Amino acid sequence: MPQLESPPSRDEFDWELQRNVRPADWVNPTPADRYNLVVIGAGTAGLVSAAGAASLGARVALVERGLMGGDCLNVGCVPSKAMLSSANRAAALRDAADFGVRARSGYEVDFGAVMRRLRRLRASLSHHDSAARFAELGVDVFLGDGRFVDAETVEVDGQRLKFRKAVIATGGRAAAPAIPGLDTVSYLTNESVFSLTERPSRVGVIGAGPIGCELAQAFARLGSDVHLFEARHGVLPNEDPEASELVQAALQKDGVRLLCCGHDLRVRPDAGGIRLSVGSHDAEVDLVVDELLVAVGRAPNVEGLELEAADVAYTDKGLIVDDRLRTSNPRIFAAGDVCSAYKFTHAADFMARLAIQNALFKGRRRFSALTVPWCTYTQPELARVGLDGVQAQERGVAIDTYTQPFGEVDRAVLAGEAEGFVRVHTRRGTDQIVGATVVGAQAGDLIAHLTFAMTHGLGLKALGATIHPYPTHGEAIRKLGDQYNRRRLTPMVAKAMAAWMRWTR
Repeated sequence: MPQLESPPSRDEFDWELQRNVRPADWVNPTPADRYNLVVIGAGTAGLVSAAGAASLGARVALVERGLMGGDCLNVGCVPSKAMLSSANRAAALRDAADFGVRARSGYEVDFGAVMRRLRRLRASLSHHDSAARFAELGVDVFLGDGRFVDAETVEVDGQRLKFRKAVIATGGRAAAPAIPGLDTVSYLTNESVFSLTERPSRVGVIGAGPIGCELAQAFARLGSDVHLFEARHGVLPNEDPEASELVQAALQKDGVRLLCCGHDLRVRPDAGGIRLSVGSHDAEVDLVVDELLVAVGRAPNVEGLELEAADVAYTDKGLIVDDRLRTSNPRIFAAGDVCSAYKFTHAADFMARLAIQNALFKGRRRFSALTVPWCTYTQPELARVGLDGVQAQERGVAIDTYTQPFGEVDRAVLAGEAEGFVRVHTRRGTDQIVGATVVGAQAGDLIAHLTFAMTHGLGLKALGATIHPYPTHGEAIRKLGDQYNRRRLTPMVAKAMAAWMRWTR
């Protein structure tokens, strides 16, 4: 679970964060005789569970052994997007001449100021997740190590909390992959990278998934020499290949050196930093970096919970839950990264909503009924929801595919964002959307429109009948509806319509 560094490295913003999410003078309350709900873990899933249950009149206890706010606030979404925003501003200045704007003296990246801004913004948002705020919401907040004593009791630093229902929302953490020599060097993960105050000249990034790609691009745009290592081909290997290729091209334009199809990766200390050796395609590469970021591998936070005492089953991948998010103990539910393949803040949020409904009101809502999108916040962004073409084929789902290039969308062209596309897969012969990929500017926002359509059973026909302001990127979605309508115009229908027009002249 996320922890702040030792006091000498902190500034006033880290101290503000500490006061909110782990106040040193916090005194745990006297436990109630019994709680409607005890929530273990104060990341996104835990906070939503506790606040939601309390707003419904439940007596709620919230237990956290690390920092309230979890990964998202402290070492995930919030700091990473602050850093990416600074990196994107640097890229905009670099490319300004393409728009007829020339800076006479160029520009300079102040990495220390970038990270200070990150810490300031993180601290400014931390009050939303603070212990004091949740106490004001009527939640009993217990800061300390929580563990199960039996199937209906949690103990926190000697205090026992009896519950009718519980939600485990302890999240996950970065896990080290089995790379020879990795344990001989000091490396960064998402839990430590945002503590940097000086820009490293040379950065190695292991893993070209979302975290690796986002931070590789950010460091490159902020002036570091970046090498990105990936065992599989290309970047974002789980996404639409054509979309991933556009992200790869953007990273390489920014100066990231991609070493994909990597094999025999080895790490060892070097007098000049950290030495990495890898086979990439037909080449053997040996190089030295100042900082190494490991951006692959996650592990669930289950240690110390004494789950056996509560009859809660788990594996090395996390808690075992059914479609209603119940664990093997029917009193105990789970939500978020500790039990889900969807390692996203928004997924944890909606899992928590589902869990408290099912736990407190004997609900029967199913996790499989949720439509969960995701987005990688590189430039261009890459977002997806539902099935891609490969998954549809693997599952035997016959599809029709519609693709709208941003190069044919006026606003994207005018904004210099013509690279990318919106691609939608529909069930064969219908307009029912089963999946979509967007790669390009504002992909994370555009995928929300398609997710809404899938959630509420709206097809491409309805999207094509929706008026969008002109000019906007959203017109790409409306144009997909036009494509669907044109495809419905079969030769027979076209012939019949032509005959009608001749008859009505």
